[in-house]
Amino acid sequence: MADYRGIEYLRRKLNQKRTRVLLRYEYYEMKDRRAQVSAVIPQRLRAMYQSTFGWCAKAVDSMADRLQFRGFTEDNFELMEIFQMNNPDVLFDSAILGALISSCDFIYISADEDGYPKMQVIDGANATGIIDPITGLLKEGYAVLDRDDNNRPSIEAYFLPERTEIYYKGDPDPDVYTHNVKYPLLVPIIYRPDAKRPFGHSRISRTIMYLQNAAKATMERSEISAEFYSWPQKYVLGLSEDAQDFDTWKATISSMLDFRQDENGNSPTVGQFTQQSMSPYTEQLRTIASVFAGETGLTLDDLGFVSQNPSSAEAIKASHETLRLTARKAQRTFGSGFLNAGYLAACLRDDFPYLRRQFYLTRPLWEPIFEPDMAALGLIGDGVQKINTAVPGYFTEENLRDLTGIPSIKTDIEEF
Repeated sequence: MADYRGIEYLRRKLNQKRTRVLLRYEYYEMKDRRAQVSAVIPQRLRAMYQSTFGWCAKAVDSMADRLQFRGFTEDNFELMEIFQMNNPDVLFDSAILGALISSCDFIYISADEDGYPKMQVIDGANATGIIDPITGLLKEGYAVLDRDDNNRPSIEAYFLPERTEIYYKGDPDPDVYTHNVKYPLLVPIIYRPDAKRPFGHSRISRTIMYLQNAAKATMERSEISAEFYSWPQKYVLGLSEDAQDFDTWKATISSMLDFRQDENGNSPTVGQFTQQSMSPYTEQLRTIASVFAGETGLTLDDLGFVSQNPSSAEAIKASHETLRLTARKAQRTFGSGFLNAGYLAACLRDDFPYLRRQFYLTRPLWEPIFEPDMAALGLIGDGVQKINTAVPGYFTEENLRDLTGIPSIKTDIEEF
């Protein structure tokens, strides 16, 4: 135990990072309540108009919805069978979505009563660890499995090679579960890691949080200004001091006002101040949306600003080139995490400490980021025919599915 940091260190580390992760979940769930600072808008009006924006959620979902994990090729250890027994439709999507929000999610692996691996996704606000930058696996890990009504940990887990310790609130002695796996049974699923930040970066960056705040402030100002836009201010000049006071509210909604001449034959002058325009707010919001789209690889159409007629699948793909490249990068890092999870689950299932290098042939497979339309399928068919004529057998059912996302009948039967 001298070589490990210990559970107390990991508890402190999680508490330091937890606030940052929860902040990003607030932006994703549109529950952020930022204090609006304004020198001209009274506090009462600011409290009446509190807008919400879903741009951060759009930035995350537009990526997560395009990342569809298919399985593994050269699956010599039948890893996909383990995932199929652990509700993969929810497991993969939940891990990907959480990693995009918090930069890192974790898959917690345990054994059921029959010794078969169980997998559970734990978000980045409830798990952490010490990572091995070479393998992407943890040297030791910590996770909060359950919290009480006061949001305090009631069940905690400390992960070490060949053992997992479960701590229950009020009980100093943990339940210890040993296993024949050389790594902790907590696997990180990381989005865009690098040498400085091995646990990755969140898709909800500081820049797009600032831009969403700016958009909210613009919308709130436009809503307040709309009240004055709907009821422009009017004025009356030259009223006699003996004139009877009139109800300003009735004067505002009345369709006819009666102003009579005084004893000298003079009549008052009625006027209206220049009506406020909503155009500056619209232009400002569009500018913020343009910057937000540039930061996230989206287009103005994705953010609700329709700029042109409906596009073809190829035009949509071309306009989302930055998003496509970012998704490709995410596929590589997420695929490595899923392979690591499958590797440890296979060791637990077979009760045998396989070596990581024994899985070098196994490669993650993903569905196409952009599904081709009928026109694109025709172009793919012509290209495949010409290439296979020049190099017979170059395109097969497997790599054709990588291009089109359409499985063959034979593949469907085998998967079923």
